[in-house]
Amino acid sequence: MAKSQIPGFKTGGGALRKVLGACVALALLALIVHYPADAASWAKGAAGTAGGAIDGLVTFFRNLGN
Repeated sequence: MAKSQIPGFKTGGGALRKVLGACVALALLALIVHYPADAASWAKGAAGTAGGAIDGLVTFFRNLGN
């Protein structure tokens, strides 16, 4: 029996995709190891941006219901 697939979502991936993913993961690890303070500030900034976006969406949907 075949695996169930989500429409529009490709499962698996080719070798090139896996190699690129591994390279990105290694680059992020190297940044964290070599520049931990900068990596922490980037993570805080990303979390703040994501939190702001979520707050904005919540405010939008609350106002949409009024």
